[in-house]
Amino acid sequence: MIKYHLSKNADILFVGINPHFGSYSRGVPFSNNKTLWYLMSRAGLIKEPIDYLKEDRNLQKLYKNLAKKYRINFINIIDRPSRDVSALKKGEEETGAERLRRVIKTYRPRVVCFIGKVTFLKYAKVKDGDFGASRNIDGSKAYVMHFPIRGEASIRIRELKHVAKLSGHDKFMRSFD
Repeated sequence: MIKYHLSKNADILFVGINPHFGSYSRGVPFSNNKTLWYLMSRAGLIKEPIDYLKEDRNLQKLYKNLAKKYRINFINIIDRPSRDVSALKKGEEETGAERLRRVIKTYRPRVVCFIGKVTFLKYAKVKDGDFGASRNIDGSKAYVMHFPIRGEASIRIRELKHVAKLSGHDKFMRSFD
């Protein structure tokens, strides 16, 4: 199971739809293939090199301290693991979407970054939407990024850099240099 380490006033709250079985068993969001973690490193949101992130033990240690060290939080709308979103049942997201609304209101992240359009559509209960900046949610800026494992990495890196700038995280990261 994935335990969420949420902190008040995080720069970025990454929101996934639900975990893959591999991520669920490791207890770390997006750790099944680690692509999002590599992209975050390449975009400068975290300072750990990709070789470090390849080791499950290192990634688990980083995840436990991510909120404190980098002011980044993760949460999934649905906690039940599946191989892909097609295995989710209609309406299964409703409880988690309500929980996410409470999390945003309580923890007040600067930016809520939805990982994948499906994640945003399920949360917002809309049939269509665009990638990029979206309407604010309870005082937090919202952003919809492409899913990390499909398409060119350069697009995702550009999106993550934009999210960092939107949240002020890029300025925070300069303190690590």
